[in-house]
Amino acid sequence: MRLDQQMRQNQQQKQSQKLVMTQQLQQSINILQYGTDELLSFLENKSLENPLMEVTVETSDYDEKYTSRHIKQQESEKTEWVNQVPDNGLSLFDYLIQQIHLNYRDTSLRTYSLFLVEYIDVNGYLTITLEEACEKTGASPINMLDALTLIQMLEPAGVGARNLQECLLLQIERDDRAPDMAYIIVEEFFEELANRKWLKIEKKFDISLSEIQQIFDYIQKLTPFPGALFDQSTENFVYPDLIIDINKEKRRIDIARTSFGSPKIQFQANYFKEMSQYKDEEVSRFLNERKQEFDWIKKGVDMRGDTILRVGEEIVRRQPEFFLDPAHPLSPMQLKDIAKAIDVHESTVSRAVNGKYLETDFGIFELRSFFTVGLSQKNNGEDVSTQVIKADIQKLIDNEDKKKPLSDQKIADLLTKKELNISRRTIAKYRDELGISASSKRKRFD
Repeated sequence: MRLDQQMRQNQQQKQSQKLVMTQQLQQSINILQYGTDELLSFLENKSLENPLMEVTVETSDYDEKYTSRHIKQQESEKTEWVNQVPDNGLSLFDYLIQQIHLNYRDTSLRTYSLFLVEYIDVNGYLTITLEEACEKTGASPINMLDALTLIQMLEPAGVGARNLQECLLLQIERDDRAPDMAYIIVEEFFEELANRKWLKIEKKFDISLSEIQQIFDYIQKLTPFPGALFDQSTENFVYPDLIIDINKEKRRIDIARTSFGSPKIQFQANYFKEMSQYKDEEVSRFLNERKQEFDWIKKGVDMRGDTILRVGEEIVRRQPEFFLDPAHPLSPMQLKDIAKAIDVHESTVSRAVNGKYLETDFGIFELRSFFTVGLSQKNNGEDVSTQVIKADIQKLIDNEDKKKPLSDQKIADLLTKKELNISRRTIAKYRDELGISASSKRKRFD
């Protein structure tokens, strides 16, 4: 072979090898980035193309224990209106149609009601005006209003409302336990009640601020979205990648990879052996290519699991108090800290924590939630995470005198005593992020 031909051949071979390595590297990056559901989908698609690959998933009654709506939250107290929702998988639309056919005779009003149901959104609100409905159907305004009234008599209470005020009124109207003045106050002074301008209400109805407080508390228990509970059929299960076992007495925290829900791939050795008996060059090439593909995917899946575990172990090492202290405080920690500790690139850590979850006996948490967004400093120069500051704010507000709630400036002053110099504007920002109202709206009149 001539020298120039050999050089060109070597160059082509190197370029081909480089391309394969680049593709394999990109595949490993993608596998690490995938969440459990995405990884399963990727592997199942690959198994359709590769007869040497079998994908299995270990499941159990774990499915019934956690769902995506349970991440980082405990089972909340349910209000009475939840009982209005049928436990049969019906959509809100189907449930309303079913009730109309069961309860109302086949008249023009039922026809108009069925028409209006088409314009009720997933939250239970009517999205068309009665004027528009009349134009589309030719019905008279009084008939269309009667049809809407029929819908508003259905379950769940509040369905068919045209705005929040009407939604609440429909619920109050059916509730025998509603405070005596609740309906008329919501009907005539809704804005004032919501904005806590209660002196007007006090003077108008000659009732005490304490009674208005009771009505306000009652309204808070009603639902602003009566149709929302019907949107549960598409709940996605969340399988944690890691699980924590805590021994508080010994202050010991053990972390391990989970098996439930995690896809695994197996090599179809019998099929490979059987097909290898065919003395066909094309079959041999196909088998070798598919075996190489399996080996690289298996390597990528194993590396993904190992990387997530290493990141999890380092998180536990740096955040022990989160798992041991009932307040679950977080210490300052950034992606680069973990990357340096386990000797990988920061982008690798970023891919390893997004969409990956850790299970504890007090909840499931996404790995990225352990990284602090920002840092502040104490007077002594010690770094303090924003999560810790927010926890301090939350604690102060939880323990405040509700008749004299703390102003943002007062909270800032109290934190200064703990050597945390936080401005009033920053306190207000963190309070908003925590979903806590201003002091004027936290005041109670019990």
